[in-house]
Amino acid sequence: MACEYCGKGGYGKLILEKPNWKIFLAPSQRYMGTCVIAIKRHCSNLSELKDVEWIEFSKIVKEMESVLYNIFKPTLFNWSCFKNAAFRVENPHPEVHWHLIPRYELETEFNGIKFEDPDFGYIPQPIIREIPEEVMEKMVNDIRTYLK
Repeated sequence: MACEYCGKGGYGKLILEKPNWKIFLAPSQRYMGTCVIAIKRHCSNLSELKDVEWIEFSKIVKEMESVLYNIFKPTLFNWSCFKNAAFRVENPHPEVHWHLIPRYELETEFNGIKFEDPDFGYIPQPIIREIPEEVMEKMVNDIRTYLK
């Protein structure tokens, strides 16, 4: 079974690969700068992560929060490790991945597009917002620039 997170296709636009993790810009940008960080091997539960993977993930957390703050200036960051979607099919195969969701108290803008966070202070809502391809590419390139 192919995995959307650790497989070749990935989930969204690949920003960077680390030894154990892949970092993607999520396809939905309801919350500007939303990323997905996915383990590169099949792993169903957090308790199965190896120490080296946890250590690398902690470095990614620090790096990504710093980079996204420098580019987008969010008010705070939400991190979630939901695997619920895997169970919407008959034979579920959950995979460890993290959603990094920057949150914004005030309306903000990137590359001429306005972003609002009407549910700021509450759980992020699973509402899809697609933005133009060229803006997605600019976000990816800006994040890569800061990550280097």
